[in-house]
Amino acid sequence: MTDYLIMIYPWVKAFHIMAVITWMAGIFYLPRLYVYHAERSQPGDARDDVFLVMEHKLLKLIMNPSLIAVWVLGLMLIMTPGIIDWSSIWPWTKGIAVIVLTWFHMWLAVRRKDFAARRNTRTGRQFRVMNEVPTILMVIIVLSVVLKF
Repeated sequence: MTDYLIMIYPWVKAFHIMAVITWMAGIFYLPRLYVYHAERSQPGDARDDVFLVMEHKLLKLIMNPSLIAVWVLGLMLIMTPGIIDWSSIWPWTKGIAVIVLTWFHMWLAVRRKDFAARRNTRTGRQFRVMNEVPTILMVIIVLSVVLKF
């Protein structure tokens, strides 16, 4: 198994990066949709229905599959021998940031259900503030992996 992981490592890494890009695009866009949904529509109006469809498709068709791919491919990278020096700090900071980013994804999914049930209580401003969370986490993840501190 480990020989196989070493052999396919470049492919796994390439697909992991593509999955991360796709996931992050959704992570950045969904809170922005929530801002507009909260500020520019009322429950049951035509805009509300359009936002609900957009949010549902983004989460279910793009973000969720990307999240699964990121985790599966990332775990394959972790299991590849010689790739990670566990005595360094960077795999731990990256891992914690990825777990928090996954929590944020789940938080966004719950907010989508709130909109769908017509019980959103958050403002556009609150969603704008939450939209900064993935940026901070992305910085931590990229610096951890590239600088390997």
